[in-house]
Amino acid sequence: MVSATFRFYGELNDFLARARRGRSFATPCARAATAKHMIEALGVPHTEVELVLLNGEPRGLDDILEEGDRIAVYPRFTAFDVADVARLDQRPPGRVRFVADAHLGGLARLLRMAGFDTVYRNTLNDAEVEAIALDDGRAVLTRDRELLKRRGIAYGCYVRALKGEAQLREVVERFGLAERMRPFTLCLSCNAPLRPIAKAEVRDRLPPRVAATLDEFSTCDCCHGVFWKGSHWQRMAGVLNEIHCFPGRAIR
Repeated sequence: MVSATFRFYGELNDFLARARRGRSFATPCARAATAKHMIEALGVPHTEVELVLLNGEPRGLDDILEEGDRIAVYPRFTAFDVADVARLDQRPPGRVRFVADAHLGGLARLLRMAGFDTVYRNTLNDAEVEAIALDDGRAVLTRDRELLKRRGIAYGCYVRALKGEAQLREVVERFGLAERMRPFTLCLSCNAPLRPIAKAEVRDRLPPRVAATLDEFSTCDCCHGVFWKGSHWQRMAGVLNEIHCFPGRAIR
């Protein structure tokens, strides 16, 4: 066994035992334990960590801890006097895609509404979420910190907000998604792309008022749903505008 001293900053303290919050504390570590192993053993999912300082130097999560090491662990920053290269990569490369656990159905629908490919089924268990994240390179969204500690999960977010719209805002800010949104391009139920469809092809499936007043429609080739810019669309557009989904441009 070796002993190391840890200090967690900011919102990471929420994951710690109360006696360890906001202060440095020494703790025994298994021999050859990595920073990642100990950070998670203390209660903090590695997906919530953006910077690790080992004896004052920026290091990675896979560094093996030695006797007397001092480890400072930081969450996501808006500004910090350390080169960006020192920060841990929190976002999957390329197009950001998600898998939401079984308790985040409302958030999954809102992300799809914003145009983000999000796998969700209310029957998914932790092992299935992990497998989907690993196979597809998706970021995991959950309120279960133990899920984020699973070996196969490289990217993820512990969602703190309790209500769907606040959760959407949190995820957009966390992954820097504001300018990447493509609203109303995915089916909220199927996660499949929507495509325009002529009014004549769906007229017999429209409510009389909709058929009389609207001319633009889209459809999902999986569930065959038909969508239009009605009152629900207007309310959802308002939600996206409130979180500045397209800075300087409103959805109309």
